[in-house]
Amino acid sequence: MPARSLRSGKRRSMRRSDREIKDFDEIVKVLEKCDAVRIAFNGEDYPYVVPLSFGMRVQDGRLRLYFHSACEGRKIDLIEKDNRVCFEADCSHRLALDEEQGNCTTEYESVIGVGRISFVYGDEEKTEALRILMKHYGREDFAFNPAVVPRTAVFVLEAESITGKRRIKRAKA
Repeated sequence: MPARSLRSGKRRSMRRSDREIKDFDEIVKVLEKCDAVRIAFNGEDYPYVVPLSFGMRVQDGRLRLYFHSACEGRKIDLIEKDNRVCFEADCSHRLALDEEQGNCTTEYESVIGVGRISFVYGDEEKTEALRILMKHYGREDFAFNPAVVPRTAVFVLEAESITGKRRIKRAKA
């Protein structure tokens, strides 16, 4: 899923194309390393960004991100008003100092995308989504209390476009 402008449907070029991760499978590998996804919701006056734990599934070349929360609150209200969101995840942070030259940079890997988020209904579907989420953290065998599932909001974000970026400073030879 290359980066696409939502207005024109054409690919938008990344300013630092030398850092762009173009391969979808590589972008998924970056997400596998991340421990949180930040979602930007369309707020009333300003965007509203919240970090969330997540799980993911790639099916038929489509990325789906799964989240959970309480059944009420600001993000629930915002999803109900406008389910279009932007998401971001990053990892592999490392400060790279070049004391000889007197400068520094940060190494990182990141993923940014847009999509639509919707609620998952039905206890079986919610339990499956929660298992996907727990798998991301290495606990897909976790036994959920069945009484908690109906009281948990679960939602899925269907990615419509996604880009990846990587900055790894090369060591001097």
